[in-house]
Amino acid sequence: MVIFSTGFNYKTAPVEIREKLAITENNYGSILEKLNSIEDVYEICVISTCNRVELYGVSNDNVEKVKEEILRILSQYSTVPVSTLKDYLFFYTNKEAIRHIFRVSSSLDSMVIGEPQIVCQFKDSFTKAKEYKAVRHILTRLFDKALNVSKKIRTSTGISRRAVSISYAAVLLAKKIFGDLKDKNVLIIGAGEMAELAAKHLHSLNVKHIFVSNRTFEKAVELADKFSGSAIRFEKIQEFLPEADIIIVSTGAKEPILKKEDVKRAIKSRKDPLFIIDISVPRNVEESVNELEGVYLYNIDDLKQVVNSNLEERKMEAQRAEFIIDEEVEKFVKWLNTLKVSPIISSVRDYADKLRQQQLEKLFKQMPYLNEKERETIDLAMRSLINKLLHRPTMYIKDKAAKERNTEVVKIFEDMFSSKWDLRKKSKSLEEIEDIVREEQ
Repeated sequence: MVIFSTGFNYKTAPVEIREKLAITENNYGSILEKLNSIEDVYEICVISTCNRVELYGVSNDNVEKVKEEILRILSQYSTVPVSTLKDYLFFYTNKEAIRHIFRVSSSLDSMVIGEPQIVCQFKDSFTKAKEYKAVRHILTRLFDKALNVSKKIRTSTGISRRAVSISYAAVLLAKKIFGDLKDKNVLIIGAGEMAELAAKHLHSLNVKHIFVSNRTFEKAVELADKFSGSAIRFEKIQEFLPEADIIIVSTGAKEPILKKEDVKRAIKSRKDPLFIIDISVPRNVEESVNELEGVYLYNIDDLKQVVNSNLEERKMEAQRAEFIIDEEVEKFVKWLNTLKVSPIISSVRDYADKLRQQQLEKLFKQMPYLNEKERETIDLAMRSLINKLLHRPTMYIKDKAAKERNTEVVKIFEDMFSSKWDLRKKSKSLEEIEDIVREEQ
């Protein structure tokens, strides 16, 4: 049995390859079923995000054939030739595969270390695979462990504590100035990706209300609706400035939208400070606005300094996280190794149970006067004795199996209970077995 992880991500493949491989909601099921039908694959799961299309699975030892089949299926789907895909494919097995899966779930393999989205994407991919019955015992255990590792890293390290996006850094700055944002009105000028991210973060902090303004009014309405906000026509911005506590500007304008005189008029009737974040390039707020008393103006360069500092801190925390990954990989590999002796332990218990049944049959023939209750009591006592006798050797062989390079000990244990040492095959009755045992003693 082999655990593998394979696929394409932002480290191994350019975006033009990844976008062709991206698996949508509509065709996820058909792709997964094709992959799951590969003869040498026992379990499989697929995760598809903007930065990666990866497959995690369990197969037999014929991994080269598995790799070829995966490439063939993905080539048919993406229309990218197999020869091209080979150049970008990574393929890890066993310990390295497990380590990669743990690093992905913990966002250590993400473009932005510590980003939280990957945890949800990781969970969703497993849920889908489970719905299609493509995962069973091994991958279920592996994914549960991966999510536990992710949680452990997030709670015991600081990889996700500090802002590493411009939009989130802007929101944290607002929180530093005002503290609680629940009674604050927010005006967002612009309706692009960064503006939307800022609105999302602010909405999660339960601001009083979000107002959105954009040159294209329909886009302002669309963004405002996402966060139960209100849209303002672009030409009405000056009129609304006195009502805003936080203003986030993110547009593609080539010249300032907010000028010093506009802001000066707006703050005349204000008692509280006004916080303005200009994340536009070029800047859309006049620099002189910062000269006004009670006005805090930050631009994208200010925020980048915060982000870069936080990224360095996350990288340091990631080193601590890697030690946790190493420990958890070793634990999981040990558990996998114990699975190898499960069939042996089962056969030993089956052997002991057959002996129990034979001995009880003989005993009950000799003592026909026993009632049903008495027979059950004797049976339970024998079961308990067998379980106690087998517990120590079972724990011993599991411990030996968990440690690598102990195959010789496992083989001895297996041989010890193999049929070639079964005296029942050399005799015709239980009495004869007992005679042989007495002679050997």
